[in-house]
Amino acid sequence: MFILRRLFLVSLGLLPGLALAADPEYTLTIQDHRFQPAELRVPAGKKIKLIVDNRDATAEEFESHELNREKVIPAKSKASLFVGPLKPGRYSFVGEYHEKTAKGVIIAE
Repeated sequence: MFILRRLFLVSLGLLPGLALAADPEYTLTIQDHRFQPAELRVPAGKKIKLIVDNRDATAEEFESHELNREKVIPAKSKASLFVGPLKPGRYSFVGEYHEKTAKGVIIAE
């Protein structure tokens, strides 16, 4: 019993460290065939988790040649992508199904 109690207490001490180690998360929303925000600032040199929340009634494809990512996000759903670590700079992306309006850029600084 003593060993189980000690293992439990040790594991509690590790949990805060695990939370700090998680990749930073950023959300892009697709609404009315536009990305919001159209400009997303992220830290350079860090891997990030990008959540794309498609609130439209149609699917959209997140595409970025500069980030080497493409992902179809069905209507009324979310998808996660991991990018980086990024060098300082600008990385453009589009919604391939609505390229005229669904445009944006990630700025790593």
